[in-house]
Amino acid sequence: MATKGNSGENRTRGSMSLFIVVGLCCFFYILGAWQRSGFGKGDSIALEITKKTDCSILSNLNYETHHGGDAGTVDDSESNFQEFKPCDDRYIDYTPCQDQMRAMLFPRKNMNYRERHCPPPDEKLHCLIPAPKGYATPFRWPKSRDYVPYANAPYKSLTVEKAVQNWIQYEGNVFRFPGGGTQFPHGADAYIEELASVIPMDSGMVRTALDTGCGVASWGAYLFKKNVITMSFAPRDSHEAQVQFALERGVPAVIGVLGTIKLPYPSRAFDMAHCSRCLIPWSAN
Repeated sequence: MATKGNSGENRTRGSMSLFIVVGLCCFFYILGAWQRSGFGKGDSIALEITKKTDCSILSNLNYETHHGGDAGTVDDSESNFQEFKPCDDRYIDYTPCQDQMRAMLFPRKNMNYRERHCPPPDEKLHCLIPAPKGYATPFRWPKSRDYVPYANAPYKSLTVEKAVQNWIQYEGNVFRFPGGGTQFPHGADAYIEELASVIPMDSGMVRTALDTGCGVASWGAYLFKKNVITMSFAPRDSHEAQVQFALERGVPAVIGVLGTIKLPYPSRAFDMAHCSRCLIPWSAN
């Protein structure tokens, strides 16, 4: 008898709990519907705030800093852009920090005089270097590897001094680069294949290379065939700016000699370093 009484009492409690839950759900549903209808106090307050709020841009906003002193003030003269006018035509070949007359004043040991030597601030130019007269848009790669418009670098000295070594040839209104060099008279392709016989260039292990004393950068230009990107260095010397030919060809290059200073690159930036008669005593330093 005790068991039957307990089961009936449990059913009664369960029914009451269910009734309370259903009642609460109905109450909150009706309350929500009332609020949503617009008659609720909450929506009325929100509507009043919306009516009184002006979202237009205020004209009296102060954007200036309010710190003490003159630290927050802006000088109008400094905020204006400075216009640089073109330099005189005689500066067409001007290269910052690469003045031949200034270079001769420095020691020749370790090619120091061929390195960058910048002028004092009062001698720096503040104008735009003009392009050579008749400058033309360079050819697209791969044609640019072999041809450069003569007007873009109008200097024939290399065609005479390096004629036997086949660096560069003058043909009409263009320069042609057969791929020759001081140390590879049979062409850059043949020289690179000779190197590839002892260096794993075709396996993907060599991805980047550094070419010091690059001349007109034919070695780096032909290494593109093997998916190797080369950074080429050459000085500005009596042969004019050899690197200018390299840049016109579309080969990464920098004017400069690194005989007494370290390379401006982090360790292991290059997989291969190349120096073909670059006149820098690497082993001594």
